[in-house]
Amino acid sequence: MSDWPLPFWIAHRGAGKLAPENTLAAFRLGAACGYRAFECDVKLSGDSVAMLLHDAGLERTTNGHGRAADQDWKALSRLDAGSWHGRLYAGEPPASLEAIAQFCIANRFALNIEIKPTPGHESATGEQVALAAERLWRGSQLRPILSSFSPSALDAARSAASELPRALLIDKPQADWLDIAQDLNCVAVVANHAIWQQQMIDTLHQAAMRALAYTVNDPATADWLTRLGIDGLITDAVDRFSPDTGKACASPMDPGVCSSGTHDR
Repeated sequence: MSDWPLPFWIAHRGAGKLAPENTLAAFRLGAACGYRAFECDVKLSGDSVAMLLHDAGLERTTNGHGRAADQDWKALSRLDAGSWHGRLYAGEPPASLEAIAQFCIANRFALNIEIKPTPGHESATGEQVALAAERLWRGSQLRPILSSFSPSALDAARSAASELPRALLIDKPQADWLDIAQDLNCVAVVANHAIWQQQMIDTLHQAAMRALAYTVNDPATADWLTRLGIDGLITDAVDRFSPDTGKACASPMDPGVCSSGTHDR
């Protein structure tokens, strides 16, 4: 893929450990730490609005109850998605994909959208998220990548917006991972860092695809994967890894790291 949009270091769920995950607050903190590429989870509200949320249920990361898929966006947008993380973020609302798109486009940040369907909504979520992404990034030179653990969601995304690049997510070793990625015309495979092997990365590169790893939070793992030839690392540790050098800083929130910067690898 000649116009690969992602730099080497990618912030997981914004800066989803230091701020409430999948919120604009998390994206802003990741940007303050110098990151210019982000990963987030996107699913559909009950009225098919693309929104950021990892779980099917609302309880872990908001003051809401039940499934997001059973509630309309007007109600969901009024929830508190920050207090669970601390008083500093009390009142932080859930983020729509539209709000994240505006933030990323304005700052020329890259985005990996993980399509995270509520169980039973795989195809509909893939289709609607892809259509929303195609509309929101229309005219932008930096297109988002659509990734998912669900082949059905990726297939629906391909049918809805074939020009947007796709990546297959895998958490455990499976014999048919390459066949699935190729059948879906994926440009990358994003896997649990623990399952990567040299042969897997070499096979992907020979197939003209990229290899990315999640969630890499310690220097030893980052160094090992870099030596294997990994193409990108998704991290929670935005305060401990410089996106410019890839090196771990001496202490969390080192001023030399948490400042604006770029990484062109």
